[in-house]
Amino acid sequence: MAKIAVYFPGIGYHGDKPLLYYGRKIACEQGYQEYRNMKYTYQAGNIRGNAEKMQEAYEVLFSQAEAQLADMVWADYEDVLFVSKSVGTIIAASYAKKYGLGRARHILYTPLAQTFRFAPEQAVAFIGTADPWSDTEEIIRLAEGNHIPITVYEGCNHSLEGDDTLKNIENLKDVMQRTRDFCKGGL
Repeated sequence: MAKIAVYFPGIGYHGDKPLLYYGRKIACEQGYQEYRNMKYTYQAGNIRGNAEKMQEAYEVLFSQAEAQLADMVWADYEDVLFVSKSVGTIIAASYAKKYGLGRARHILYTPLAQTFRFAPEQAVAFIGTADPWSDTEEIIRLAEGNHIPITVYEGCNHSLEGDDTLKNIENLKDVMQRTRDFCKGGL
C-alpha cells in the first residue's frame, strides 16, 4: 500500500522542532517512508491577534504549500497523512478540502480555530491550556463538534511545553504514543 505523509509546520515552528521531528520519525516507523516537508517564508512580524495579518499569512503560506505540492498525484497513494502545527493546521485542512482529499488523515498539533472551518474528517488534535494563540475551551468545543479526539495538556503553551523540562518530555512521549496509535489507524 502506497503511503505518504506531508508535514505542514507553523511559521516559527519548523520541521526540526520536537513535535514535527518526532512525529515524522513515528510516521516513518509506521510505514510512511515517503514524505514531504513544507517550507514557508513569511516576514510580516507578529500576527497573533490580528485577523487581517493572519489572513494574509494564511494566503501566502497556502500558496507556497500549493506550489510545493503541485506535482503530487494523490491518486497514487492509498494512505495520505497530513501532520501539521499551528497555522499549518489551517493550511493542511484547507488544502485537503480544496483538492478533494477527504480521505487524508490529519494530526493537528496545536490547531487554530480557523482549522475547523475546513472540517477535517479523520483527525486527532493536541492543545495546551496555556496556549497564547488559542482559546483552549473554544478549540476543545470545535474539535468535539467535528468529532475529532483532542488531548489537552495542562499548563502547556503553543509548543505543548511548560516550565518543567522532564514533564515536557513525558508529555512529548504521550503525544508521540498517540501519534503512533493514530498512524496505525487507532484513536
